[in-house]
Amino acid sequence: MADNAIAELMSYLDTLPEPRIVMDRHYTIIGANRAYLAHYHVGELPVAGRRCYEVSHRFNRPCDEEGESCPLKSSLQSGQAQRVLHIHHTLRGDEHVDVELTPVRDAHGEIEYFVEMIHTVRTASTTAKGELLVGRSVAFNRMLEQVTRVAPSQADVLLLGESGTGKELVAHAVHNASPRVGGPFVAVDCSSLPENLFESELFGYEKGAFSGANQRKQGLVEAASGGTLFLDEVGDIPLGLQVKLLRLLETGTYRRVGGVEPLRSDFRLVAATHRDLKKMVAEGTFRRDLYYRISTFPILLPSLRERMEDLPLLMEALLKRVSSDHALSIHPATLLCLSKYDFPGNIRELRNLIERASLLADGDVLLPEHFPDPCEEKLGIPDSMQEFSEVMTLEEMERSYLEWQLQHSGLTRKELAERLGVSERTLFRKLGKLA
Repeated sequence: MADNAIAELMSYLDTLPEPRIVMDRHYTIIGANRAYLAHYHVGELPVAGRRCYEVSHRFNRPCDEEGESCPLKSSLQSGQAQRVLHIHHTLRGDEHVDVELTPVRDAHGEIEYFVEMIHTVRTASTTAKGELLVGRSVAFNRMLEQVTRVAPSQADVLLLGESGTGKELVAHAVHNASPRVGGPFVAVDCSSLPENLFESELFGYEKGAFSGANQRKQGLVEAASGGTLFLDEVGDIPLGLQVKLLRLLETGTYRRVGGVEPLRSDFRLVAATHRDLKKMVAEGTFRRDLYYRISTFPILLPSLRERMEDLPLLMEALLKRVSSDHALSIHPATLLCLSKYDFPGNIRELRNLIERASLLADGDVLLPEHFPDPCEEKLGIPDSMQEFSEVMTLEEMERSYLEWQLQHSGLTRKELAERLGVSERTLFRKLGKLA
């Protein structure tokens, strides 16, 4: 592509509101539009002429050599556009971004350049901020990438995973990143509704429909119209009522209890369960047709055990939520102790432990003794961990933890990476910082 053609392309990209850059086959940035410079340019060095992985990640090597997926390499191999979720360094710190890479071919049909478009993911954070989803680990980012892909569509979503992994937060993230964000988000806990009340709560009822029905009542389906209906623990819906839910999803119509006129409700369904629905279908306790109707886009939420790299970040975020009026910090020995715990209750259990610990602590630092259940059977904390400052940054906590694991855990690097929920390359990069 001639210089004048590149200039014309950059002039066109400058008119677009989305941040975009142009790169060659060797990762070198040819140019960046105004939107990119305004949102992502960090430091005084120009963007053009530098490698994309240096600018976006502060890496010294391409992303795929640092434990990340590289859309440029994938596009060269497939010849197609590529889309990935990355963590980029920006003016506001590290952020999750949705990257779309499109190849540009020369007159002979060979890939010569790439145009990369970047969207900041607003539903998640790499820092303990607000009520957003929080995480940086490979397992978390894999889940977030699926959320980012499906949210703008109208497809039904099925959230799978163990109890306590944050399914309602993820359902909110799907809603908030969808065209229905201006509509209601209605959550229904299917496991808490008795079978005799389930239908009337979901569909509402007419006056006089049964004893005590003194006036018409709006159902949750009607309340969700124009927005998102979140059915939590959908596997607990009584078998006899599953056919009525299926009819609602297939036709968009329903009847109030005691009513004869069909009513319409326009909503997007997000369902969640910790149960094995495929097994329930095989056992005849969950309708096969309903299962296929709600599982258009299944997303598996990782357990806390699979994303232990996020433990310091999650603890910081939860501390802010449970003790907003009292600044508390975490001692490195506490982090070490909790990192050895399996968390069968996942993030919900971690929140409960932190809330109890904040009540037990008389000072400003949470110690292992404030977490008696997960810490009481652990080995004594080595003296080296006691020497660290009580107030530490996340990077300092991670560094001290990795150093201790290398010296005492007896795990191979592959085993340690699996335990932390990161790739071996990511662990290698993190260990390189300790040298």
